Amino acid sequence: MIKKNIRILLCLLSGIVMTSSISCEPDDICPASTPTTPGLVMEAFDNNNPENSKNIFGLTVIGEGQSEPLPDFYNVSNKSKLILPLNTQTNKTEYRLIKDTFINDNGTPDDTSDDFIDGKSVLITINYSTKAVFVSRACGYKYIFENVSVQVDQSDPDRWIKSIAPVNPNQSVENETETQFILLH
Repeated sequence: MIKKNIRILLCLLSGIVMTSSISCEPDDICPASTPTTPGLVMEAFDNNNPENSKNIFGLTVIGEGQSEPLPDFYNVSNKSKLILPLNTQTNKTEYRLIKDTFINDNGTPDDTSDDFIDGKSVLITINYSTKAVFVSRACGYKYIFENVSVQVDQSDPDRWIKSIAPVNPNQSVENETETQFILLH
């Protein structure tokens, strides 16, 4: 009886040892420091003096067709650098950039159900091609964006963004550590 219990105990222990040795290896966990799909980096400069960085006051960024602003981009003060996520499922992303943001109560101050975000608004369109890049077995793939271009809606003569230009010809977006586009306002 004791021999039988010892055999059962040894079988259980060897099963536990085998299970723990084949489960996770250190490289199966994607470290937080691993670069992921980057966002497009734009830096704002003064249209009258393009060498000077210029903050955008009361900035709100909303994806076209969306009702909620991007996280970290609602009525932001003193921001001159923007990091905008790009849609990896299409070759185009559109954003409405609103300067001097305020809440318009639509003439009904007691009824908040019809309130909306208002201010000086400009639509930008970002076109690109995507490329999946293998990072590692644990992290999978990230995307980079090639042949990136940004257009400003020209239909509003009073638009606050005067122009957006790439830093390099055939601009790509591979990381968030360098500016890819210059926004003049």
